[in-house]
Amino acid sequence: MLTNRQISIFKAIVDEFTRTAEPVGSKRLMDLLEFTCSSATIRNEMAALEDVGLLEKTHTSSGRIPSSKGYRFYVEHLMEKQLDEGVKNSLQEVFKERHYSMDEIVKKSCDILSQMTSLTSVVLGPESKYQTLQHIQLFPLTERSAVAVFITDHGHTENKTFHFNTEVSIDDIKTCCNLLNDKLSGTPINEVVERMQEIEPLLASHVARHEVLFEAFVSAFMKFATEHVYCSGKTNMLYQPEFADIEKLKELMKMLEDSSLFRQIANHEGNMAIEIGGENELIHMNDVAVVSSKFKVNDNEEGELMIVGPTRMQYSRVVALMEYMSKVLEDLYRQEEA
Repeated sequence: MLTNRQISIFKAIVDEFTRTAEPVGSKRLMDLLEFTCSSATIRNEMAALEDVGLLEKTHTSSGRIPSSKGYRFYVEHLMEKQLDEGVKNSLQEVFKERHYSMDEIVKKSCDILSQMTSLTSVVLGPESKYQTLQHIQLFPLTERSAVAVFITDHGHTENKTFHFNTEVSIDDIKTCCNLLNDKLSGTPINEVVERMQEIEPLLASHVARHEVLFEAFVSAFMKFATEHVYCSGKTNMLYQPEFADIEKLKELMKMLEDSSLFRQIANHEGNMAIEIGGENELIHMNDVAVVSSKFKVNDNEEGELMIVGPTRMQYSRVVALMEYMSKVLEDLYRQEEA
């Protein structure tokens, strides 16, 4: 059981280290604490906090930094969520204009989160397994390229540019598009590729270069069914002292490229989750934390907002910002359905 004095010292260390990324010593704490305390007493209390695993000593300084266990204690017992009204109003203003598609809103949310936190943000759009293909539009660009627009029953659209390795006629493209609309409309997105395998003989009998078009469409649908992970602000990690080491930075960038990892991290109970350092076996870096917040799209679907940063991130502000952003997104999806 911690004393009030120990809690005050611990909180001051977390707040100061979050701000400066520098280990905090007893002399600095004398200036930060709201009560008078000798340097020797502070050192004794810091040693006690280290003994219970909330603080740890670095090799380069006599000061202390919070441990992963310390950050967990902080977010569960001491964190005070705070988000000023100015930030709330700014977020409302961004989405006030209704000329954005829902897909654009999700991507914009990702950019805003990274800008407001100076960290890396990840947004997982709703999984496609609950959506069905409604319509395909195909626009030839040249004899070797075309743009396809896939539209789902939820109004989600995805554009894919095809580059063919041989010339394909406009007639073939149109015939292929008409056949796919006729045979695939109403098919769940995650079943489209399997369904296309079944209708390949039909395509072969109607389309001269069917194998080229078939391969292009299958590739596009496979991406459509999985690529709903947006990432913004990766370069923000370059300015975090924790990742000044190039090997650490490479490891982090590799992590940020793994969309399947974020899908696994998103599989948590409750609306909010905070994964700190090595607590989660999916995160192999001790000085990385991931804060996740779910947002409901409808009764069956949900998306996920995430912030990835160092374990010393400003949890109180990050959590408050993500909770509010989730609420804004849910309101926008409800307006879309109305």
